[in-house]
Amino acid sequence: MKAVVCTGYGAPEVLKLAEVPKPVPKHNEALIKNFATTCHIGDVRVRSFDVPLLQKIPFRLYLGLTKPKRPILGMELAGEVESIGKDVKRFKPGDKVFACTGFVFGAYAEYTCVPEDSKNIKIGMVADKPSNMTYEEAAAGVTTGGITALTGLRKGGIRNGQKIMVYGTSGSVGVFAVQLAKHYGAEVTGVCSTGNLEMVQSLGADNVIDYTCEELSKYGIDYDIVFDAVGKLTASKGKSLLSRSGKSVKVGAEGGVSIDDLYFLKELVENGELKTVIDRTYPLEQIVEAHRYVGKGHKKGHVVITISHQ
Repeated sequence: MKAVVCTGYGAPEVLKLAEVPKPVPKHNEALIKNFATTCHIGDVRVRSFDVPLLQKIPFRLYLGLTKPKRPILGMELAGEVESIGKDVKRFKPGDKVFACTGFVFGAYAEYTCVPEDSKNIKIGMVADKPSNMTYEEAAAGVTTGGITALTGLRKGGIRNGQKIMVYGTSGSVGVFAVQLAKHYGAEVTGVCSTGNLEMVQSLGADNVIDYTCEELSKYGIDYDIVFDAVGKLTASKGKSLLSRSGKSVKVGAEGGVSIDDLYFLKELVENGELKTVIDRTYPLEQIVEAHRYVGKGHKKGHVVITISHQ
């Protein structure tokens, strides 16, 4: 099968299109024929090895010393089940699905195996594709950004009537955090740059702050939750915006999730309460260009990679 292999850590050019063996599903796995994946920020960071200095050694041991142990990157996908392992009960060949692969990766390929019964999003999770989404839309973030936003807001104790600030609303997590906060009945203030103001408003934000020229306290300093969706807001600044009983939540500090959470997001999509934002689309053959674009840090929502089949 056709796949993109990460030959080492470095610039986008370390990604090479190659022919590799087609995977065979284990007893608890579904083999998925992929129609779309994404250029996830996690893929970009693994490929470039852009991690904090204190984490470089443990990450090298986990990911691989000179190149990734799992050379086919890709953390989210949408496609069709081609075959299943003997113990798989929820899926059958022909089912349309969307999935995340976690830190097992593997979505930059024509076929990927994903465990049916995983309770750990870090090793993958799969569900029936929302009926009103294309494969490209289904691949774009619901299984990663949507899940991260959901668990982060829950950790903050989200409930109806609260005031919530989402810092970094134009990225994968922020796009869903705004919409989910509105689903729960919150008053949402989104923080983004000038070029993203209109997009964030279209997601349902009640207020939008342009961090390049406005103070974050423009709409008060009594937020019940300040959700840093990009990990760039200092702890002291976040706390200064909170009410006395408010909570500050940073992306990446969420708790565990279950397959029920993914089906909950699927239901919101099908009810029209949740949508994804696609910035650009590239074919798999242009994965280097996609990584180069995402690496600049200016994408709006998601960058999708399409995968063609004979």
